[in-house]
Amino acid sequence: MNPYRQDQVKVAVATGVESNFVTTKLIRNTYSLLAVTLLFSAVMAGVSIAIQPPSFTGIVCLLGALALIWLVLPKTANSTAGLGVVFAITGLMGFGLGPMLTHYLSMPNGGSIVMTALGSTATIFLSLSAYVMVTKKDFSFMGGFLMTGMIVAIISMLVLLGASMFGYHMPMAHLALSAMIAMLMAGFILFDTSRIINGGETNYIMATVGLYLSIYNLFVSLLHLIGAFSGDD
Repeated sequence: MNPYRQDQVKVAVATGVESNFVTTKLIRNTYSLLAVTLLFSAVMAGVSIAIQPPSFTGIVCLLGALALIWLVLPKTANSTAGLGVVFAITGLMGFGLGPMLTHYLSMPNGGSIVMTALGSTATIFLSLSAYVMVTKKDFSFMGGFLMTGMIVAIISMLVLLGASMFGYHMPMAHLALSAMIAMLMAGFILFDTSRIINGGETNYIMATVGLYLSIYNLFVSLLHLIGAFSGDD
């Protein structure tokens, strides 16, 4: 065999091994941090339920989390300070979820509604993530569609919010929006997991936040849908 060809093969093998090691480390770090932040978020939601803050707490916490995501996280994602930012984001979002959870838990079968939404979210996330990890399919082609869908969802949300301020309540439109967001979040889980597996995302802090946001929004959307179809929303 040509010595030059042998060297090429050795380099290719070494590169492949190194790439697999980096990907495995990224997956391990991302899902470990994701598990811890989800637990922390749940604890903060429990604290919020216990102290029962005003209903506008959810909006305030969401705005604070978005400010951290847009303004602080990109500057700290490559340092240990980024870990603190991730916990601040997930803690705020968990605490802000308290008033909504209190609303559903106050219903006769509220506990069942919340647990069904939680179980459905976990099932969808684990199933989609496992599918991508096993097949290693590239879902990067979905990026443009998902971003367009999010823009439409945000505009629709603002329109519904404005309508409600003027006394126009459209429950079916709200349910349609929740269904749309749930489907978009499922798409984002496929998209983000694919980027982690195939090298599109190399920062585990950014990867964790992306997956967390998809799980959070999926849970909230399913909570609204399940609550409505149970006859209690």
